[in-house]
Amino acid sequence: MNNSNKIINCLQNSGVVLFPTDTVYGLAAIPTNENAVKKIFELKERPINSFLPIMVSAIKDLELLGLDINNNATVLLTSYLVPGAITLVLGFKTSPSLHWLKGRDEIAIRIPKNEFLLTILRITGPLLVTSANKHNHSPTPSIVSEILKQLNGTPDLIIDDGVCKEVPSTIINCRFTPVKIERSGSVSTEEIFKIINNE
Repeated sequence: MNNSNKIINCLQNSGVVLFPTDTVYGLAAIPTNENAVKKIFELKERPINSFLPIMVSAIKDLELLGLDINNNATVLLTSYLVPGAITLVLGFKTSPSLHWLKGRDEIAIRIPKNEFLLTILRITGPLLVTSANKHNHSPTPSIVSEILKQLNGTPDLIIDDGVCKEVPSTIINCRFTPVKIERSGSVSTEEIFKIINNE
């Protein structure tokens, strides 16, 4: 069984996977698997009221989630930065219809620039994917052995691909005008505003 099949099988059986993304190592679970989601919070020792970001394979997935893709979001999503190392914070057009989104008024989403991950996402659908570090401990370690020292427990599946980047995605809140940079990362603030302002 190759790694993609192992990952899909683990996720679909309520597991948590530690794997390399196109930025840092991440922890992933299927949103509807409540036990797996709970385990991510426990592994990271993250407060349960602190929502997890979502990774999707394509823009159409965002529309299916009922997200409000405003002008700023549209410009970024259709730019050369996507797929890639930017995470967009979006609101909802109406109250979330999916039970695992209840209680949320916004969501952080990303489309990764990694065909391996995109292939998995096309099969699993949206995944909760968060950096593989203890809550409020940054940067995320670049090697699996250091990650496991930080985590409170062990993921159900570990994919070790050697050294991974230590620079996370840049988080951009598109609900504001001008947009608000909530975390500096791989893409500079200057580059983001150049794209939004069509410079």
